[in-house]
Amino acid sequence: MSRGTLLVLADGRFPAGGHAHSGGAEAAVRAGRVTGAAGLEEFCRGRLHTSGLVAAGLAAVAALGADPVALDAAADARTPSPALRLAGRRLGRQLVRAGRAVWPSGELDALTREFPKGAHQPVVLGVVARAAGLGAADAAYCAAYESVSGPASAVVRLLGLDPFDAVGVSARLAPEVDGVVERAVVAARGVAAEGVDVLPAASAPLLEVFAEGHAGWGVRLFAT
Repeated sequence: MSRGTLLVLADGRFPAGGHAHSGGAEAAVRAGRVTGAAGLEEFCRGRLHTSGLVAAGLAAVAALGADPVALDAAADARTPSPALRLAGRRLGRQLVRAGRAVWPSGELDALTREFPKGAHQPVVLGVVARAAGLGAADAAYCAAYESVSGPASAVVRLLGLDPFDAVGVSARLAPEVDGVVERAVVAARGVAAEGVDVLPAASAPLLEVFAEGHAGWGVRLFAT
């Protein structure tokens, strides 16, 4: 594993479209559930252990070479919100484009043909990680870290939160990110014997509700 390659893929500046998404933080701010660093930390913790865990599991097993069609169906089943499904596929389509430009791969080419409208982003993330020579844990780390760093960065813009406070949230959650990655990789390694149902299916109903409401806003700063 190349740590340099992992840093490139996990970097928020990687042109995969994530900067345009708040991970539900914009709706949480408007609802008054995130008003400062303490609320942001609780929001990110909840997201990490639900949608972050699910994404990490999907990314890990995709990096192991599992069938992306089956994984995409598993991602669909774990994403009740139509708005989040659409956003996930758009992010997946953008990530494929970026991945093919940086790490050309026959698997990424096949993914483009199989999913012309885009596969779910965590599935694509795993395939991109595989093309980059990274492993299951690396892919899971990218997914888990993004579930925290995305909202933290967004709230700096949404609330004018001190960037030091936002980074502090990410740093304090780092040990929990490690735990989520460990759970995701263990589940991913069980897919070959037990099927995709062994993957995490943690739910965050309020994030789904927020996403549907947010999609109907006339004016918004972020896509989700």
